[in-house]
Amino acid sequence: MKSIFYYLIFPGFIFSATIGLLAGWFDRKLTARLQWRMGPPWHQNFTDILKLLGKEVIVPQGTKLTFLLSPYLGLIAAVLVSTSLGRSIISPLESFGGDLIVIFYLLAIPAVALIIGASSSRNPLASVGVSREIKLLLAYELPLILSIITIVIKCKGALQIGQIIQQQMIFGSNVFSFSGALAFIVAIFCMQAKLGIGLFDIAEADQEIMGGTLIEYSGLPLAIFKLTKAVMLYTVPLFIIILFLGKDLGPIFLIAKYLMLLVIMTLIKNTNPRLRIDQVLRFFWRIPTILGVIAVILAIFGK
Repeated sequence: MKSIFYYLIFPGFIFSATIGLLAGWFDRKLTARLQWRMGPPWHQNFTDILKLLGKEVIVPQGTKLTFLLSPYLGLIAAVLVSTSLGRSIISPLESFGGDLIVIFYLLAIPAVALIIGASSSRNPLASVGVSREIKLLLAYELPLILSIITIVIKCKGALQIGQIIQQQMIFGSNVFSFSGALAFIVAIFCMQAKLGIGLFDIAEADQEIMGGTLIEYSGLPLAIFKLTKAVMLYTVPLFIIILFLGKDLGPIFLIAKYLMLLVIMTLIKNTNPRLRIDQVLRFFWRIPTILGVIAVILAIFGK
């Protein structure tokens, strides 16, 4: 019963989805105010999900079972990460050895699920979105790994989320060092790309490929994908906070840090145009990757 409570209610699916949908509203509201608009009411994202649940599910002819199953795969992976991170914050000693590696791989599954589902739809525009999503995944994973390696080195080789939190409680947040600051900058851009927000919104790109990877989805499967994105909007910033800003993780400090990351993401989104996929590859394999390598070297020398 305790495990069911953790994964379904707090800090599992219901809690993370609620926070993610509210964070999506915060992003839309702040974007609207920056553009001198009113923006949607706070319940708009919840209403959109409920509307989709009442829509007919249209399955393209000739599609495979993976078309319907892949949304659930991505959502399960995102909920597992959000639950693990939440439990690590509540009780750092309950985290298991090597959970950092497990979480890193689980965070890649929603993108893989999107790729598999869109590929099975056999839509040409979905294929374009899939190719962009694959290249985007290959672009940001390397610098993200380098930023995580920096934290592992700074925390004396710790591969356990609880140990990383305890290390920062004693010695201060990792971001307050040269290597930590560089790795944090890299992680911010990787977070933006992993969430597909703003200038990295190239796999969906409504103005170009009419939704791309999601073009054939409707009804419940589309609602599941949107819930997955909401859970990821809660989970990925929380992961960055734990790695780089993990000294004070009380409710007030955690909310403040989370809102800070949301504001940063929204400002980046609204001050930069969407990039082409070749520009994304050049950007990540040059600037963030180089910064990540420098951060790793500085961390080795204790800087």
